[in-house]
Amino acid sequence: MSNKIKKINLNHSFIFFLFCNIFSIIIFKFSNLNISSLICLLLILIIGVSHGALDHLKGKKLLTILNIEKTYIFYLSYILIALSVILIWTILPAITLIIFLAVASFHFGKEDTQFLISKSSNLITILFFFRGFLVIITPLYFNFDETVSIFKMLLIDNEQFYSGLSFIENYKIIEIAIGISTLSTIILFLTEFSFKKFAILLDSFSIIILNYYLSPLVAFTIYFCFLHSVRHTISLAVEMDNTNLKNGFKLFVKKAFPLTVLTAIFCLVGLYFLNNVYELNSAILKIIFIGLASLTFPHILLEYFLEKNEK
Repeated sequence: MSNKIKKINLNHSFIFFLFCNIFSIIIFKFSNLNISSLICLLLILIIGVSHGALDHLKGKKLLTILNIEKTYIFYLSYILIALSVILIWTILPAITLIIFLAVASFHFGKEDTQFLISKSSNLITILFFFRGFLVIITPLYFNFDETVSIFKMLLIDNEQFYSGLSFIENYKIIEIAIGISTLSTIILFLTEFSFKKFAILLDSFSIIILNYYLSPLVAFTIYFCFLHSVRHTISLAVEMDNTNLKNGFKLFVKKAFPLTVLTAIFCLVGLYFLNNVYELNSAILKIIFIGLASLTFPHILLEYFLEKNEK
């Protein structure tokens, strides 16, 4: 099954790389084409969020391993963690954002590449973090001012935070971070080298191309929906039916649909109320990033405890 996933993901990386080049060139060539933040939100709600919509099944699996019979304990814990993240963000937005970006870096790096890495060590964990950090740092390199404007819409009004961003821009720390991320990618690529590991390089090139040609929000949306989420979905589909990928996808859609719809409804209701206080674009950005943060923390904690207890 491992070789099957590697082969599928290599094909996926190649298709995604071609898509990024063609799509970016079209947008660059026809600069009057504008992808609105609302389209980005809808893509994230439909495609991006769905890859975590089986967490309720993983939660039940974890409860079984821990010999806990009361299912509501999982749902209550998951919801409380999500709501706590939103609450803490409103109180300490800058600190919460920094923690979220750090956690997201590791999550992206691990989820996008671990299918190719059989080893497990502290070094591999660090390499995963810096590989995923490319997703976070490239928008700052190619579109610094626009990325900062997004941070300002996420309730970040801490002067020290923006002084820190100016510092890393003026002293070329962003370039150094990209260099470290690139080096980490190369090391992961060369570790237990095989042809299928070209997926790691293709993915990194795709992330850079997206951020070079597109705005930070559009670049992130395409990466999150069509690389990160699709890759995770492929793994889940293979788990559900490792003999028939098409049937695996059907099973995934069937099981993920209810929570995906429920999450989308909550987000759209939240957008309605936020739009009464903030202008639409600002409200959408809050729903996307603060909303993703609130879902990411319980999702990652679930993955961690499940992985730890399955060993």
